[in-house]
Amino acid sequence: MSLAMRFWTLVVNVLCIPMHVLKAVGLYEGYKRIFPICQQRISVNYNKIMHERKAELFRSLTEFIKPGGKLTILEIGCGSGANFEFYPPGCKVICTDPNPHFQKYLDKSMKQNDHLTYDRFVVASAEDLASVGDESVDAVVCTLVLCSVRDIPQTLREAHRVLRRGGGFFFLEHVVADPSTWSYFFQHVLQPMWYYFGDGCEVTRETWKYVEEAGFSELKLRHLEAPLIFIIKPHIVGYAVK
Repeated sequence: MSLAMRFWTLVVNVLCIPMHVLKAVGLYEGYKRIFPICQQRISVNYNKIMHERKAELFRSLTEFIKPGGKLTILEIGCGSGANFEFYPPGCKVICTDPNPHFQKYLDKSMKQNDHLTYDRFVVASAEDLASVGDESVDAVVCTLVLCSVRDIPQTLREAHRVLRRGGGFFFLEHVVADPSTWSYFFQHVLQPMWYYFGDGCEVTRETWKYVEEAGFSELKLRHLEAPLIFIIKPHIVGYAVK
């Protein structure tokens, strides 16, 4: 199976040569203007399918509200604001995303979710959250983001840094499938093409290993099979405590 996987991955890589060239000369960056349109539509469908799982995950946010205070959430890779509807009323939300072209969709989501207070939107990579102070937030939310960051350990270090002691890191991510499955085979074969479609998304990451090694004092993580297309069916979900 590994020989076949390598062969078909090579075939797909050859078919993707035009995209490789566009990226090499810098023309692929134009897709970042189009990607928010695609992502916003995908997020609507994803929320419908994963509504109960998201609602269950974010119910635990209330556990991190300080006595007599409000909950301050930093969302890394906020995209179009697909998570806002699941946040408890009265939260203050700081949004970051490396793609400035999400602003239009983010503004719309903010208006639709007026049960929240929005602090600011910062154009920043997940690996560099310098605009957010040390131990300044109660919760960090990261959903469908760790698949496309350049450096997962650095992203998790930044999340750990900005969290107050006792704060929570919430995650919902698709991950690589079990090696014995056909999903694993096709994830690797189709990865070169999927990378461009998903603006840097990688479906072959063992993301849970990085979360387990990130130095949190407590971790609640579980694997699940989401009712989605096979390439992004395997997920991890949970939260960690600083």
